[in-house]
Amino acid sequence: MAFGDFSSFFCFYFHSKFYKTKDDIEADELEKGIYNRVLEIIKNTEFGSGTGGHFLQLLLTAHHDANVSQRISIKDLVDECKTFYFAGQETTNNLLTWSVFLLSIHTDWQEKARQEVLSLFGRQNPTPDGITKLNTMSMIINEALRLYPPAISILRKVERKATLGKLTLPANLLVNVSNFAVHHDPDIWGEDVNLFKPERFSDGVAKATNNNVAAFIPFGMGPRICVGSNFTPTEAKVVLSMILQRYAFTLSPTYVHLPFQLFTLRPLNGVQVILHSL
Repeated sequence: MAFGDFSSFFCFYFHSKFYKTKDDIEADELEKGIYNRVLEIIKNTEFGSGTGGHFLQLLLTAHHDANVSQRISIKDLVDECKTFYFAGQETTNNLLTWSVFLLSIHTDWQEKARQEVLSLFGRQNPTPDGITKLNTMSMIINEALRLYPPAISILRKVERKATLGKLTLPANLLVNVSNFAVHHDPDIWGEDVNLFKPERFSDGVAKATNNNVAAFIPFGMGPRICVGSNFTPTEAKVVLSMILQRYAFTLSPTYVHLPFQLFTLRPLNGVQVILHSL
């Protein structure tokens, strides 16, 4: 390395490590503000001055767990709340976007879903009991989650040395699980793996994956599965039902298909559809 190169590298390292730009300072202040606000909500819930929520109560129980090895730290508690708030909105938005995209192309499935919605709700708002009976809608949403999972990979840190099959994983190793790759594996889903075929899920996820529970993991799996794994599809069903009651839609000829990962999998330029009022 020439002296000039070393000098430039040293300046870059020094400034990145010790000097913060205006954007860095603002980002730190925002991060601190979010942390303190979430911490305030947690304390209010813990001491009974706030309404709280079932999920938050479960996290608080884990924070005070008598078993030290299972207890979560206050930082983990705050991080879980932040994830639930920010990632929860993002995942539902993307699921709805890709579902509308797929239904705007496959209008036969759009009509099947519409007839199911109208038979259950008519022109009235969806009801909790009816939502559980949306079988065609469930198939469509599962297939959308398979083709375009909101998170295309799941990162996990190995806390202590572990054995995974024939592999020995050292402590502090970061393991990246690509659910996108698993969802597009022809050995699991068949040679038509890239096609939109909601009928794959006509008999449920277990039958679609030949009882391989790790073959369909749009929200992860195990103890760290996304807390919105049930809420997000339910929310999407409500929104899609209300759209289908009012509109038919087709894909705009101006649409350019460019899936893009920025935290979650999204269309780079959005999805343009043409709405036809019913």
